Amino acid sequence: MLWYIQFADKLSGWFGKGFGWLIILMTFGVSYEVFVRYLLNAPTTWSLDVSFIMYGSLFMVGGAYTLSRGGHVRGDFLYRLWKPRTQAVVDLFLYVFFFFPGILALMIRGWDYAERSWSYGEVSVNSPAGVPIYQFKTAMALAAVLLIIQGIAQVFRCILCMREGYWRLPEEDVKETEEMLLHSGPEHEMTGYDSEKHKL
Repeated sequence: MLWYIQFADKLSGWFGKGFGWLIILMTFGVSYEVFVRYLLNAPTTWSLDVSFIMYGSLFMVGGAYTLSRGGHVRGDFLYRLWKPRTQAVVDLFLYVFFFFPGILALMIRGWDYAERSWSYGEVSVNSPAGVPIYQFKTAMALAAVLLIIQGIAQVFRCILCMREGYWRLPEEDVKETEEMLLHSGPEHEMTGYDSEKHKL
């Protein structure tokens, strides 16, 4: 189980970080559009569509990476008070009965949409530029496959937590700025939450 968890985390991380570079392209694309629209009075016909495609692809393909790092929104006002084994049982139930059926439906329908879109070279109808969107439809199917792979790893995490009584956390590769600032002072020592996290 551990080798699969590590494999899924690395795969999700590779795709998440790779697609994360789309933010840079989106920034340049939108900046260019603002420049030509408001300073040169010559708006582009493609900028809006391309921004939607890049943001949507980043959002969908990055979902597995976010799942692997526990970054999705969770209504945890009760959850955080439970023992890890209780959390694992609830998570396992939710993965089996809600997560996987929804993601399997996304994969099947996403594949259908992508196949149909590629068959006739679908382009966007929102602009006269005719920006191709079949690659975006493919991102839906890819995102679903990555989520299933990562979802299986999360199920394994639940099983291990039920056996061992603690969560096996993924390797930390990114930290929030405020967390770094909060714990950066010399007076801060490994106490409380940090010492527990370090121990895991």
